[in-house]
Order: sequence, then C-alpha cells, then structure tokens
Amino acid sequence: MKKAILISLAIFVFLLVALVSLPFIFKDKIAERIDREISNTINAQVYFDINKISLSIFKRFPHISATVEELGIIGNPPFQNDTLVHMDKLQIDFNLRSILFDEYPTLTGVHLDGGTVYVKVLEDGRANYDITYPSEEETPESNFKMAVDIISINDVAVVYDDRQLKYFMALGNIQAEGKGNFTLNQYDLPIKAEALIAEITYEGINYLRNKQFKGETLMHIDMEQMKFSFGKGDFALNDFLFDFGGYIAMPEEGIEFDLSFGGRDNSFKSILSLVPGMYTDSFASLRTSGTMDFSGVFKGLYNETAFPSFDIGLQISEGFFQYPELPRPVSDVNVDIRIQNQTDNLDNTSIQIPVFNLNFGSNPLSGHFTLANLVSYDMDGALKGKLNLEEMTSIFPIEGMTLKGLLDINATAKGRYDSVSQLIPAIDAQLLLANGYVKSKEYPSPIENLNVSATIQNKTGKMNDFLVDLSRFGFDLEDENILGRLRISDFSLLNWDGAIKGAVDLGKLLAIFPMENIIMEGIIRADLFTKGSYKDVEEGRYNRLDTRGNIEVSKFYFTSSDLPQGIRIHDSKADFSPERINLIQFDARVGQSPVQATGYLSNYLNFALKDNEILKGQLSLNSSKFDVNEWMSESSNSEELTVLELPKNIDFSMSVAANEVIYDNMNLKEVKGTMNLKEGVLTFRDAGMRALGGQISLNGTYDPRDLSEPKFDFGLNLANLSIAQAFENLNTVKAFAPIAQHLTGNFNSNLNFSGILGQDMMPVLSSLSAKGLLKVAEAAFQNSQLLQGITSLTRLNDTNTLQFRNVTIPIEIKNGILEVRPFDVRLWDYQANVQGSTGFDGTINYLVNMQVPAGKFGAQANTLLANISGTEANASTLIPVAISLGGNYSNPRISLAGGNSIENLLATALQSRVRNEKENLEQQVTQQFKAAEDSIKKELQLKAEMVQDSVKREAERRVSDTKERVTEEAKNVLKGLIRPKPAKPDTTRKNDN
Repeated sequence: MKKAILISLAIFVFLLVALVSLPFIFKDKIAERIDREISNTINAQVYFDINKISLSIFKRFPHISATVEELGIIGNPPFQNDTLVHMDKLQIDFNLRSILFDEYPTLTGVHLDGGTVYVKVLEDGRANYDITYPSEEETPESNFKMAVDIISINDVAVVYDDRQLKYFMALGNIQAEGKGNFTLNQYDLPIKAEALIAEITYEGINYLRNKQFKGETLMHIDMEQMKFSFGKGDFALNDFLFDFGGYIAMPEEGIEFDLSFGGRDNSFKSILSLVPGMYTDSFASLRTSGTMDFSGVFKGLYNETAFPSFDIGLQISEGFFQYPELPRPVSDVNVDIRIQNQTDNLDNTSIQIPVFNLNFGSNPLSGHFTLANLVSYDMDGALKGKLNLEEMTSIFPIEGMTLKGLLDINATAKGRYDSVSQLIPAIDAQLLLANGYVKSKEYPSPIENLNVSATIQNKTGKMNDFLVDLSRFGFDLEDENILGRLRISDFSLLNWDGAIKGAVDLGKLLAIFPMENIIMEGIIRADLFTKGSYKDVEEGRYNRLDTRGNIEVSKFYFTSSDLPQGIRIHDSKADFSPERINLIQFDARVGQSPVQATGYLSNYLNFALKDNEILKGQLSLNSSKFDVNEWMSESSNSEELTVLELPKNIDFSMSVAANEVIYDNMNLKEVKGTMNLKEGVLTFRDAGMRALGGQISLNGTYDPRDLSEPKFDFGLNLANLSIAQAFENLNTVKAFAPIAQHLTGNFNSNLNFSGILGQDMMPVLSSLSAKGLLKVAEAAFQNSQLLQGITSLTRLNDTNTLQFRNVTIPIEIKNGILEVRPFDVRLWDYQANVQGSTGFDGTINYLVNMQVPAGKFGAQANTLLANISGTEANASTLIPVAISLGGNYSNPRISLAGGNSIENLLATALQSRVRNEKENLEQQVTQQFKAAEDSIKKELQLKAEMVQDSVKREAERRVSDTKERVTEEAKNVLKGLIRPKPAKPDTTRKNDN
C-alpha cells in the first residue's frame, strides 16, 4: 500500500513538473509559429518583444496559453505614423493536444487586456486597417486551425475616424465577452459588453458624448449568409434602458438592416439621464415623475445610392424633475417627436414635433415644429416663453452666480427655403432681455442694465423683405458701459446700419466669467459707426459705404497656457474708414520685447464678407531689442522652431527696424529690411544686419506653400565676417567647412543660397544648393590634425601654422556636396593648387598639388641628383607633390596620391623632369582623383536623396499631425474620462528585438 502511494505520488509530481515544463519546452516553437503566421497574413509593421512572451498551462487548462505583452501594428504609407492596434496584453489559447501531436496548432481562445485601436479612413477611401495582402498576390495560406470558443476584451479604447463619411467615434473602457463555437458556419453567441461613449459625431453634428453603454444579448451568426441576428437582450445608455432586435446582413449589394428598438423603462427619469449636464453624481437623488415612450425601426439597404427607411418616435408626458436642495422644479414636460423616412432617399426625411411644452418654475415655454423634407425645407414652427432668470438659479444648481432679468421669446416661422426663387420662410421673432443682472462671487461688482432687444421679420417670405433688427444691446460694469445696435435688411443685398460705443474692462469680465489658465486685463474703448450694403462691397463701390470711428486699447495684458510669454499693449489706437483701417499708434511688449508699430489694412470689408478676397496692408515695426528665442515652440527636451504656414489671402508689406535681435545663440545688431507677404510666399528685400563680426545683407524668399518641403532662396552679401564666429553659430559652416574651427581671420562672400528647410526651420544640408566666391583677405590656420598629418607625411615643415593672404575660393554646393573648384594658394613657402569636395555628412575628399624645389628634400634629393645624367635637374627643380585628403575633418586620412612613398615620388619626379615629362605626373594624379571623386559624389547624392526623402516623410507626418488635432483632442477626452494608466512606450517605433 505504501509503495502504491509513493508510486502515485511520484507520477503526480512527474505530471506536475511536465505541465510546468511544457510551456518552456514549446515556447520557441509557438513563438516561431506566431511570427510566421504574422508575416504570412499581415502586410504591416508588427512589433513585439520575444522576451515578453510567456506560456502557461494553468491559465485555461487543458489549453496552453501564450501571452504577449506590448504588441502592436503600425501601418504602411500613408499610415506609417499611425498605430492601428496596441495591446497591453494579448493571450491566445491553443489546444494542448494539437501542440503536442499535430503538425499545426489549433487556436481556441483570444483574450485582450488593455490597449487601443485607432481606425482611420482617408478622404479618398484608403483605410489603415487594410493590411492583408492583395488578392492578386500569392499569399501563403495560414496553417492555424480555428476552434475558438471564447473571446474576451478588457479595458480597450477605440477611435474610429472616417474622413470619407465624416464620421467620428471614440469609445473607452470597453469590456466584452463572447462564448460560442466559432468554427461552425452557424452558431449562437451570448455576448456581454460595456463601454464609455466619449463621442460620436457625423458630418460635424455631435450625437452622443460622455455616455455609459451596457448591453447583453444572444446573437445568432450565419457566416454563409453573412447575417448577424440579435435576440432578446438588455441594453442601457446611462440610465436609459432599451430593447434592440433584428439583424444586420452583408449581401454583395451593400449592408442590409432590419432593426427595431424601444424603451423598456417608461419613466421620464431614464430619458433625462441622456441630457448633457444632468447625469452627475447627484442624479440618483433627483426627484422625478412622468412617463416616456420611445420606439423605432431601421430597415432597408445601405449603399452608395440607398439609405434604409426609418421611423423613430419619442413621447414624454407630464415630466417633472427637481433637485432636492433647490426650491423650484421643471414641470409639465410634454414632448412628442417623430423623425420618419419611408423611402430609401435620405432627402425625404421629415420631422414632426407637434407638442413641446414645459414650465421652468412659474415660467412656461412652449412650441411646435414641422419639417417636410430636406430638399425644399418646408417648415412650420413656433417657440414662445418667458423666463425669469432669477428663478433659474432656484431650479438648476448654479454655484457662485446671481442672475436677474426677464427673457421673453416669441418666434414663428412658416414657409420654404429656395435660394433660386429667392424665397425663405415667413418669420416673425422677437427676443427681449430686460434689466439683466449677473454677479459672480469672484468679483464684488455686477454686470447691470444688461438689455437686448432683437427682432427678425419676414412677412412675405421674400428675401428682400428680410429684416434683423438688434435695436438695443448694452450693459454697465462699474464705471464702464457699452451700447450698440445693428440693423440688417434685404437678405439678397444685406444692407446694414450699426454702431457701438463705450468701454469695457476685460479684467473685470474675466473675474465674473473666469477662463481656465488665462490671465487678461485692460480697457477697450470703441466709438464705431457703419452703414452700407454688401452689394456695394461686391461691386467695389466704397464711396457708398460709411464706416468711421476709432478703437483704443490701453493697459492690456494677456497670457495663457498656450501663450506663456504674454502680450502687453500699453496704448493702441486705430481709426476706421470704408477704404482702410489705420493703426495710428501701437506701443506694446510681446514677451520681454518692446514693439512699436504704425500701418494700415485695406480691402478689409471684402476680406471679411467675401470668399477668396485678399487682405492688403502695410506695417512699420520698430523694436529696441527683440528676443526671438522667447517665441520658439517648446518640446519635451529643448526649444525648437517649427515650420510656419503663411496665409495665401494676404498681401502685406512690413518694414522692420530693430536695434538688436537675439536669435538662437546669435546677437544681431541694426537689423532692418522690408518683408512682403503675397500668395503665401515671404520675400525679403534690402534686409541687413551686423552679425558675426561683420555685415550681412540679403534678398530672397521663404516659400512654405508645401509644408512638407518649405523652400528658401537667398542672395547673400557677407562682408568682413569672422570665420571663427561663423563656425560657432552656423550649422551650414560646421557641416561644409569644418576647417573653419581652426581658422582665425575674416572673410567676404557673394553667395546665392537655396534649399529646403526641415521642420525645425533649419536647412536640410543634403538639399542645399549654392554658388559664389569666398574671399579671405588674411587668415591663420593652426593646431589642426590635418596640418599635422601633412607635415608628418612630407617632412617639409615642422610648424603647425599656415598664413593665408588674398585667397579667392570658387565654391558650389549641389545635392548636398560642397565642390571647391581648383584655386591657387601658398602653403608655407610653396605654391599649391587645391580642389575637392565636402559632403553634407562630413566626409572630405581633396587633392593638394604642391610644387616643391628638389633641394628642400635634403640629402635624399642630392643623392638622386648626383646619379642623374644631364643638367636639367638641379636643387631648384620643382617637384610635384600630390596629397590626398579623405575621411572626415576630425579623423582625416592623409596620403600621397597614387600611394607612393616620398622616396619613390622624388625619384620618379626627377626622372620625369629629365625626360621633359614635367606635366605628366600632376595630370595623371589629377585624372585619377577626379575619377574617384565622381564615384564618391554619386554615393553622396544617393545618400542625400535618402535623407531628403526621410525629411519629407517626417514633414508630412507633422503636417498630418497638425490636421489631426481634432482627433487628438477626442483621444484626450478618452484619457480624461477613463482611469489613468501607466505610460506606454512609443508605439510608432518597432522593437529591434
């Protein structure tokens, strides 16, 4: 018995050890299989770390589970900067028997824990989820066998951005689980899901925001018919419970819908939970009564030419709610809404709201509205009500704010809108706000005498009878007050007559209506009158327009999180006429830089009222000291400039004069010049400054019309610039003339300079083109490895200093290569000729041809001369010494051209002189050098093209990022609404492991 127990125990321990060991034994096999299946099926960049793959037999016994952490997919161009999927943790279950005995594993479960999915469809229909291989390509068939019986999702966020349909959806905290036999053609799938609906927007209209969804249903899946049916289930949106049933099918001609839905909880409170601002922590304690009925159907085919029919209805009867801590309720809420379309044409949609009324305390509000279709827009509507604003604070929790005043609304509209026939609905609407009063606990004084009287009328339905009359608008705030009026008549001509007069203290307004992370103060005074017709603006008849008056700004200050430098305007004054706005005075400080300006704007009425008009103007700007560094955009590690897009609808000339400008690490003095902005291109004319120890003058253009490849083209005149300072401050000099770090002296140059700017507004070295002459009056070259290498090789001079005088160097930059054409120079006491090139990557390739008297080589030359018959060679005979410079400046490779030693070179040269072959050696060396240089240039040109392509891709990414700010803001909404999570690695970078 004891022996049997021990044997059984041993078998148990063996099995346990085997179960623990199996994952480690088969880890490489499973990982290799996963990698192979990915490469066979997915045409995208998939990143994961092999060291973050773990296997376990116990997570879902008898299945073996492979868990991968930090797994993701990045799309191919044009989606190379978008992470389609990032998974914090992905668990895949396999049938253990298939691992042990079958040739191919059988997949049995998928579990996703944490992650994000970002689906993007461009305007042209290209989608980042299209990552399978095209059908015309032969794709290896996947060998995975499918027997999945569970799929679970936990804490996943999804962003769907369809720019073709103008549809946007952001979901967060998605939890879902489905169980079924996924290998069958038909199967039932019990599924439970919940998610935070952060935002759903279609064609610019927001339909849902910050709503909590929960659902549980039984789906029937028919894969042969591609039909997905929904059985009886429970669904909720916040506290709104509803049924959802029917099916969605995907035949070849489109998507077929047959869905019905309806409210389950007929209480008014359930629908109230969907009202923005109502579903808060105190919602549960809200006192409510009343009934609700909601139902709808959505049936038909959806494709490019058809839209399903629908019929959606909502009825609310005797609705009532009251906050428990407030004395007055909202009562007698009665609403009847029906949105209907019985055809497959969306234009035939009709809206009927025959009943709409409620009471805000003792203030009734009622109305009705009917819209026949979305073609002729035949409508009939009315809204009428009186609101005592003081009662609003006793109905809704408005903390720290006191409101008073009477708001009276009475509006009707009936008829159709037809721009061709010049018809609009007949309208009769009045809005009156009397004795308005607003007081915040943040500021002791209130806004008083807030009065608004507005009328919109069109009794005949014709556009020329249209009238908007804002006969009175104004308010008082302590010692300042504002009064205004505006009248617009004839919808086709848009005649206007308006005026505004008064002053407002922005600091007081901000105290009453605070804005986060913004500081603002100052007084604005205005006295403006305007009268005219838009028709006259179109025809350019400005003499018929009457616009006059002035605006003054004083003691103004503004700063925010987006503008931390701050702007302060001490005094500013502008007057208005129909032709132009004149800036008479402008004394300000932007950041720490004082600025004064005068100028004008013309064509401003056309620009404001019409499309494709050009705003013209002129400005004179002066500053005693302007710090550009203050306005460099901040990044996480340093400060950098970013490409500035220039407007194409502005024709503007600006003359600038600044005593001092600080830019990067340079201090520019006596900066002046004229800049012209036209058609999105900035032109510099007669610009100049004292910098780098000398004078810089320039003319040229900055052209950012293609934001991914902003161009510049300048003509530079450089006079008496310090070589050392140029090297210290200019990246271009560091790249193409590294020799400058060991040169002292000044230089002059006339240079035409063009290329592409990177996203940091610095020149892309591989794109540069330039041509000109570099003139050095006097300079010293010393303490250089290059110089030491030459003296060590030739043993002609043991000093480490060279003096240059009156040297003219012809230079040209093409395809990122600085080409130095042959020029003469004296190296020590020897005449020399230098030519070659420097690449944008720092590589150098130069040939130095020196003429050295034979006697300078000492004893070895005398011995050779004694052995040579004839009298043509002597100690004064010039020996051509060709030196090749390669590598890079900091680590140069220095050798005699052709690889000869000094001894062989000397013997060969002297023999050549005797045989009258004086030119042969130098010509041969030069020809060999040029042949090698052509090969080097081709390699550099290819590298330059690759670098420019890389820069363009990065630029396009940044441009795309800029255009996607709305998407990013929605993603940030998700981050703010769901629980904080640890930061993830950069998911647009592939793991090298």
